[in-house]
Amino acid sequence: MSAMLYRIGSFAVRRAWVVIGAWVGTLAVLVGIVIGFGGQLQDSFEIPGTEGQEGLNVLNSRFPELAGASGQILFEAPEGKRIEAYKDEINATVAKVREIDDVMVVTAPFGDENTRPAISDDGRYALGNIQLKKSLDDLTPELLTTLKNFAHSDPAGLTTYVGGHMLGQTSVGITITEAIGVVLALLVLAVTFRSLLSAGIPVGTALIGVGIAMGIMLILARFIPISSTAPTLALMLGIAVGIDYALFIVSRHRQQLADGMPVAESAARANATSGGAVVFAGGTVIIALLGLYVTNIPFLAVMGAMAAIAVAIAVGVAITLIPAILSLMGERIRPKEGTKAHEVSQSAERRTKATMSDWWVRVVTSHPVIVIVASLAVVAALAIPAKDLALSLPGNDTAEKGSQPRVTYELVEKNFGPGVNDPLLMTMGIIQSQDPLGLMDKVANAVKTVPGISKVEMATPNRSADIGVVVIIPETKQSDPETADLVHRLRKQAPEWEKEFGVTDMKVTGQTAVGIDISERLSNALIPFGIVVVGLSLVLLTLVFRSIWVPLKATIGYLFSVLAAFGVVALVFEHGWFNDLIGIGIIGPVISFMPVILMGVLFGLAMDYEVFLVTRMREDYVHHGDAVEAVRTGFSASARVVTAAALIMISVFVFFVPEGSFYVQPIALGLAVGVAVDAFLVRMTLVPAVMTLLGERAWHLPGCLKARLPYLDVEGESIEKRLKHSAWEADHGPHIIRATNVTLSDKHGVLFDDVTIDVPARSRTIIVEPEPLRRRAIAATFAGRTLPDTGELIVCSHVLPAEASAVRSRAALSIGVPRVDDEALAGDLLIIDLGPGDDGYRLAELPLPAQLTVLVLADAPRKIEGFETRTFTPARELQETHQ
Repeated sequence: MSAMLYRIGSFAVRRAWVVIGAWVGTLAVLVGIVIGFGGQLQDSFEIPGTEGQEGLNVLNSRFPELAGASGQILFEAPEGKRIEAYKDEINATVAKVREIDDVMVVTAPFGDENTRPAISDDGRYALGNIQLKKSLDDLTPELLTTLKNFAHSDPAGLTTYVGGHMLGQTSVGITITEAIGVVLALLVLAVTFRSLLSAGIPVGTALIGVGIAMGIMLILARFIPISSTAPTLALMLGIAVGIDYALFIVSRHRQQLADGMPVAESAARANATSGGAVVFAGGTVIIALLGLYVTNIPFLAVMGAMAAIAVAIAVGVAITLIPAILSLMGERIRPKEGTKAHEVSQSAERRTKATMSDWWVRVVTSHPVIVIVASLAVVAALAIPAKDLALSLPGNDTAEKGSQPRVTYELVEKNFGPGVNDPLLMTMGIIQSQDPLGLMDKVANAVKTVPGISKVEMATPNRSADIGVVVIIPETKQSDPETADLVHRLRKQAPEWEKEFGVTDMKVTGQTAVGIDISERLSNALIPFGIVVVGLSLVLLTLVFRSIWVPLKATIGYLFSVLAAFGVVALVFEHGWFNDLIGIGIIGPVISFMPVILMGVLFGLAMDYEVFLVTRMREDYVHHGDAVEAVRTGFSASARVVTAAALIMISVFVFFVPEGSFYVQPIALGLAVGVAVDAFLVRMTLVPAVMTLLGERAWHLPGCLKARLPYLDVEGESIEKRLKHSAWEADHGPHIIRATNVTLSDKHGVLFDDVTIDVPARSRTIIVEPEPLRRRAIAATFAGRTLPDTGELIVCSHVLPAEASAVRSRAALSIGVPRVDDEALAGDLLIIDLGPGDDGYRLAELPLPAQLTVLVLADAPRKIEGFETRTFTPARELQETHQ
């Protein structure tokens, strides 16, 4: 992958204006299409296959009077007066509402031949219910404005309120607070880079990516139903990861510039190295978001898919647009020597002064047990409240404080009971009944006896008398667990009522029941989704780090972060800690899909930080073999970038909390807390402490897995070594093999260690190695059949172990001298394991092609015409040559 990213980066550098024009042109085209062809987002949630949704479908087709969106019109008399004094004025208002084209029914607050009076116990309030012809998705802004305009206070003292489900829009607007988050991210970048010009690149490119993602989403909304909450999630993620991914590449570019690398080469190489981690990190976020399909909830799956599109575009922008812009910036973003920017931008080995990262990792690794115990105590304290986290689909009780829907909801709840805002409906087939009205009265009387019901407001057949509906007012509101228990009691009783009254297909439905079904479906999907995410984490990290302990540690740390995020959300939303301070203003259950969204997004971000920190540790360990020192040097080299990335994520997420939608607030807060815990407590504290305790065991991989797992070069280590090898060959000529301190072990112990040799291209070389097992192991490793544990090994211009498949395609391995017609003679390299039973005379008779390099590993010296006998050279003797 690193080689491909290097080519992409090089192309972007050479054709910078073409790449920039392509991205900007795409954005402009999409904006034009959206203006003329964009679709409309939806504000309802549906789950096919649930009883609540099936009941709504029945109402839509056979009882349309109760199928549309509903609302409330509430009248309030002045303090000390009774509402009956305003009866004529109220009836006149109700009559005007009935005249609106899209209004199906408005119940009379004082009652008529079909309805009972709806007057509060103190006589101050009268309530009318509005039934619309259209569903929530089809309501136009003009209709809602017309209905809202009935809310007013007249000089006579009567106050009118309008509310109900019809005003329960979930659309989420963009406010100045989100812009503040972007500005704060810009400031973090400016401090990190010590350069405002460099800081502006990630922010600008992230906004381009988000704009393209929003355009694609609005176009797709014309063809598929997309929740109006989806753009906010996509925007929040798109900005955060877009800035972060650009940060990784720009920071690597500035480090290379500070080390003296030319601009064009640096831009391409930064893309090949940090770009690989960006692709991996983005891929994990995308897979986790697409994993929302596991929930089997269409609107949530589509929401995840839209967010995944935003992340995919952010990755595409990072690995194409960023190198193009960096090449145009040229020398202007190269840190000047002698400045603080130059000092902090240099690679760790070039710095002359210790940094805060150096000090922190020394403290953590010097007292790992104390650090681990203290960190786990903090995580446990934050995670304990997670047991109290309640889930629901918020209603108007979570609307903005002081808004018309919120005020109406609270007044109705206070004066008529909490269940009046959230009625339940029971539908049933009554086509066999000879007395539909009498039957519905009997059913209503039976329903009244179920505990948890405040009253039965209505029980009536439809006009064709084939469907009956009972309107039930619970004693509690939708978000109360007692309401869910009531729904289950009614559904459990339904089969007995079907037998008793001769009705069919009895269902409990309505928006309240649908919301409960959604919450329960999501709760049931949480464990399968968690298994998918955790399993994916283990597999991906095992591939990346070729270790068992590192993936286990990383996955457990991710679970710690998730639990801590859940705990803090519960503290704020369930227990009310800092609730008003951060602008939420309500205590109660959080949106049902918060846990799965948080788990999916945080998974990708946690893996992102893990990769950037631990890959550098692994690179240093492979280089010198000191596990503890590798933790310190790898941490020092990566911590600054991870810190900046985490601060940017937190900045963006935090500013989606104040004054935002209750649908988004818990997700944004949970992500901000999850990132903070994962980056600073888990990755930058627990990880180095645990890695220090594990020592060399951290990099152990069972032999049965080592040979079977593919090798993923996420950080672009292979391209770095290939480029250095090319530079070395420019001075020393082409070489087919370069091995430095190469080692290999299996479960029985060390097979060989510190093997060092350079084999020129087209040479004929004999290496004497008496030990058969060691000889066979070296031959297999040089031929790419076995992957080395440590050291640097380049064969046929490909780096092992990352490019083992390419080596295997160009290097042949033969046990004994091959036959004349053997395919081994057709490649670039032939490695022969020559044992005691073969004196090698046949080798001199082989028609060896001129371009073929031959390396013979023999048990004893051989004299073969045209072959040079050499030995493995200790590393110190080749030190100057390899520099």
